[in-house]
Amino acid sequence: MTEQQLHITLNSGRLSKAEINQLVDQLTAQPELVGHLLQEIFDQDGTDSFNASWTFDHLMRKKLVYLLPHFEKFTKGLEGLKSESIIRSMAHVCEFSMEAYFKTKDPVFVQNITPEQLERIVTVCFDWLIGNHKVAAKVFAMSSLYHLGQKYDWVHPELKMVLEQQVHDGTAAYKSRASKTLAKLRKAGF
Repeated sequence: MTEQQLHITLNSGRLSKAEINQLVDQLTAQPELVGHLLQEIFDQDGTDSFNASWTFDHLMRKKLVYLLPHFEKFTKGLEGLKSESIIRSMAHVCEFSMEAYFKTKDPVFVQNITPEQLERIVTVCFDWLIGNHKVAAKVFAMSSLYHLGQKYDWVHPELKMVLEQQVHDGTAAYKSRASKTLAKLRKAGF
């Protein structure tokens, strides 16, 4: 697949789950196209298309390491996103990458993600958590922030405060994840 073929595929109408899976299989064999896929996400923001972000999310589930050469561009592009569908996928990728860094302590992630990049994720995740966003983005953001609190000591108290303020007004899914996160925070002494 070429860059042009990728562009055409991502911008030729809504893709089915089967088409996304087929595209992910192709991209798994062509990591050199990941940067172009990431650019397509930023280009599709502001449109009603989310093919690129949906593809990216599914690709990262299989080959998260493909994100690392593009992590700077990824983190710099997060704060400008407007499309809820795109934010959802990107928040999910943030969660994956923070789990790789903090939970599994994957050396490839620990050695290649900079403090500045982590700080950008902290900022955007708090924005998603307290902003007017859909529940999936908030749930993924709170998980990322929980992990990031292992490095930034101010994050856990701030996360706890936000969750305690919002937990009663959230959806069932939000309440469930917030309750679990608050329990983890209490166990950690917050």
